[in-house]
Amino acid sequence: MKRYVIIVAGGKGLRMGGDLPKQFIPVAGKPILMHTLEKFAQWDVEARLLLVLPEAHQAYWQMLCREIGCRAAHRLATGGETRFHSVRNGLEQLRSEVEPGDLIAVHDGVRPFVSEEVISACFQEAERGGAAVPVCPVVDSLRRKTADGKSEPVDRSLYYAVHTPQVFRAELLYRAYGQPFQTTFTDDASVVESLGVEVAMVPSNRENIKITTPMDLAIARSLLGSE
Repeated sequence: MKRYVIIVAGGKGLRMGGDLPKQFIPVAGKPILMHTLEKFAQWDVEARLLLVLPEAHQAYWQMLCREIGCRAAHRLATGGETRFHSVRNGLEQLRSEVEPGDLIAVHDGVRPFVSEEVISACFQEAERGGAAVPVCPVVDSLRRKTADGKSEPVDRSLYYAVHTPQVFRAELLYRAYGQPFQTTFTDDASVVESLGVEVAMVPSNRENIKITTPMDLAIARSLLGSE
């Protein structure tokens, strides 16, 4: 059984307020994306990493790897119009080598703080049941907007924040991504669940944030001991 990780990095960085795509922002001497790749290489040096980037970003990324030195061996695939299409492109690039019993993870390029324990737990659960996602319980109080424009409280114990890596048996993920795109596909789990497949939840580490806003970036710099 081989273990693959498709890392998707298509962000334009608009919520950061700058021109540099968020995955390339340097933290502790390296782009965020490089920290993410190296986390998976540290977890399993034999894991097969595929990075999906927009074509316009690939030359810049390769320059960063030459100048800084990425310690994670990986291949490149070209991103698509949406995250769904980017993952599909990555799967198509791997199709000739993937076997039905293999496991494939899909991870956000700007989540460098997933723990090795969470990665392992997701792969183990996917091997048992076919599909697994890491989640964290919601800690804030929640309200739901009602049809009349008012709001009402909801039971937060029923809700979880979904993280990545989301891990699946290869044959299941290929079957799911053979479907036409739907706007309800917000992540890989939603694509797989549209087939009627149950997705198991695995506890995530709370540091496994998606670096999207300036506040997230400040947290990332703090976690990596960088000013």
